[in-house]
Amino acid sequence: MDFNLTDEMTMLKEMTYKFAENEIAPFSSECDKEEKYTPEIRKKAADLGIVGAWIPEKYGGAGMGILGQAIITEQLSRVDMGIGTNIITASFGCESIYLYGTEEQKQKYLSKVCSGEWVSSGAFTEPNAGTDAAGYQTRAVRDGDDFVINGSKIFITNGTVSDFMVVQAITQPDEKRHKRFSQIIVETNREGITRTKLRGKMGIRASDTAQISFEDVRVPQSNLVGTDGNGFPQLMHFFDITRIMVAAQALGLSQACLDVSVKYSKERYAFGQPIGNYQATMTKLTEMAIKIEALRNLVYKAAWLIDSGKPDYTLSAMAKYLGGQTAVFCANAAIEIHGGYGYMDEYSVQKWYRDAKILELYEGTKEAEIMAIGRVLQS
Repeated sequence: MDFNLTDEMTMLKEMTYKFAENEIAPFSSECDKEEKYTPEIRKKAADLGIVGAWIPEKYGGAGMGILGQAIITEQLSRVDMGIGTNIITASFGCESIYLYGTEEQKQKYLSKVCSGEWVSSGAFTEPNAGTDAAGYQTRAVRDGDDFVINGSKIFITNGTVSDFMVVQAITQPDEKRHKRFSQIIVETNREGITRTKLRGKMGIRASDTAQISFEDVRVPQSNLVGTDGNGFPQLMHFFDITRIMVAAQALGLSQACLDVSVKYSKERYAFGQPIGNYQATMTKLTEMAIKIEALRNLVYKAAWLIDSGKPDYTLSAMAKYLGGQTAVFCANAAIEIHGGYGYMDEYSVQKWYRDAKILELYEGTKEAEIMAIGRVLQS
C-alpha cells in the first residue's frame, strides 16, 4: 500500500497550484464582487492541459484520470473556488458523453472542450425537483427525425456560457419513474432556448449559474446519449463520479483555511504572546488538520479506485458528505481565529466561508448522501 503520489501527479499538483496563484489569485476579489465569469483564465488553463484533464488523450484530454482531476480541483480550490469552478466544470456533462455516447459524439464534443474552444454544461435540476431526480418534468417528444424539447431547468452551472448541454428529459412518459428519462445533447444556439443568469449567490460568485427554458427546441435524435429510457441510471452514475470533484473542492478550500489560520495564529498577538499558543486556538487548528487529512485520504482513495477499475461509489458519497462538513467547519474556524478581521473582505476567509456552504448542497445534499450510504449499509 503506497500513499505517495507518482512523480507525474506531484508535478501536476505543483503546476496547478502555481497556475492558480499566478493567474487566478489577482482576480479573485474582483470576480467575486462583480459575479464575473473568466473565459480568458479558462482558456489559459486549457492551454496548460488542465481543462477536462480526466478525458483520455484520444479525445483531446490529458489522460490524467479521476485522481488527476481531483488533484487539479483541489489545487484550484485552494486559491479560488469560484474561478476554479469555471475551469473544473468546463467539461461538466461530458462525463455522460464519454461513458455512454457514440464515437462520433465523443470526437465532436470532447476535444473542443479540452482545447478551451467550447464549454459544456449538464442541464439536470429543475425548479420543482433537485435531489428528486426522478421528478424532473422536462419532456422530449419525437417528431420525425427530431426531439422537440419543452421544460425548464435551474441552477445550471455554465448555463449562459456553455456551447452545448447534456439535458435530462422524459422520452418515455408511459414507463415507470426511473425508466422514463433519456439524456440528449442540445447545442445552445438552437432556437427556443432562453438562458437567464442567476445573480445574488452567497458564494462561488464568479461561477456562471443560470435558469434555462426550452420552448419547442428541436434537436436531431442522433443527439441521444446512450440508451433511450436509460437516462436515470446514467445520471446516477454521472453523480457517482462528479461527487468526488465536489469533495476535492472542499479539500482545497479547507486546506486554504488551515494554511492562512496557522500563519495568522503565529503573527497575531494577544496578552503578550501569539494566539496560536493558546489551547483554544490549538484545538481549532488541530481539528481542522485532522478533518483535512481524513478527507484527503478518502478523496484520493475514491478517485484511485475508479482509475484502477475497482470503483466504490459509496466512498464517493462518503467523500462528498465529509467534504461539505469539513469545508464548513474549517471556514467557520478560520473566521473565529481571525476574529473581527475575518469578517472583513480584506481577508479571504470571509469569502471561503460563503463559498463553503454550497459544498453541502450541490451534487447531492448531505441528507441525500446519508440516504445513499445508509441504503448500502442496510443492503
